[in-house]
Amino acid sequence: GLGFNIVGGTDQQYISNDNSIYVSRIKKDGAAYLDGRLQEGDKILAVNGRILKDLRHKDAVELFRNAGCNVSLKIQRRLQPQNGPVGHQGDGESGGLPLAAVLVPGLALAAAAVWILLRYRQRM
Repeated sequence: GLGFNIVGGTDQQYISNDNSIYVSRIKKDGAAYLDGRLQEGDKILAVNGRILKDLRHKDAVELFRNAGCNVSLKIQRRLQPQNGPVGHQGDGESGGLPLAAVLVPGLALAAAAVWILLRYRQRM
């Protein structure tokens, strides 16, 4: 197989009022996984030039099964949920430095400053 599972279709809508076909799972070490471009949640618009519009789920599955060895997919990347202020990337990262990247060097500098101060006071 192609190494991924699909959901959706006219008879099994994945998203309400949307008959589209979506990638539900990418199988480890499968063709899609090894290629690396397809992602879970991607909407598949066409297979080898055949538009996947208003198909039943089983008909979409048959298209994939009969796609052949060289398969061309036209996809629409899934939208990332927007949580937080405008410009937030929505992938769980704030876009700034991780807290540890600031705290660890800052604590190291503070400890070094205290050590130097104590050594300097002992010499006086």
